[in-house]
Amino acid sequence: MTTSASTTGASTTAPVANARNLALAHYAARGVLEHVLARHGSTFQQQVALRAAITADAPLTPDDLVTRVQDSLKADPADIRATVDALLAKQLLVTDGEHLRPTDAGRELLAAVGDETAPVSARIWGGIPDEDLAATGRVLALVTERANAELAALSA
Repeated sequence: MTTSASTTGASTTAPVANARNLALAHYAARGVLEHVLARHGSTFQQQVALRAAITADAPLTPDDLVTRVQDSLKADPADIRATVDALLAKQLLVTDGEHLRPTDAGRELLAAVGDETAPVSARIWGGIPDEDLAATGRVLALVTERANAELAALSA
């Protein structure tokens, strides 16, 4: 939507929610996170997998973890398995029978990254009115639901 101020000749263009703007916001925020992760020798996909393992209600099998990460990132399962292997090699996850368990080092890494990104996140999200955040949350949930449905249809 474009609004022109005819008395001043200035024009203001309100941003429109679309795939490009969503992608730009995602990659800008992800860039901040990846910068912090790099200081810890970790990757975005490793962080997503580690968080999934740590926040799971019950211990996950490697296949369960791959499925959870794939549901989130839509990444190649072989790449996710390599990520799980890297987390095991770094001893951020360990095997316990058929399950994976996060180690203290894994929990500490996730906490450290959270501590480092918290002030940046506060600056990024701060000052946005609650009603705007709520509306954005509803729109993003709907876009996610619809995109997942389209992806499922394409994969069928």
